[in-house]
Amino acid sequence: MNQEKVRRIAEKIIQLDVKRDELYEELILLSGDRASEILRSLQNQ
Repeated sequence: MNQEKVRRIAEKIIQLDVKRDELYEELILLSGDRASEILRSLQNQ
């Protein structure tokens, strides 16, 4: 197993997770209580 590649991938996943949280907070600010509904609707398209 390539430890350096594993580490880079894990770090990217963490960065994506943080970015996802930031974007979800922004979605909540823009759409309020409908944020989850909007996200689910778009995911199911």
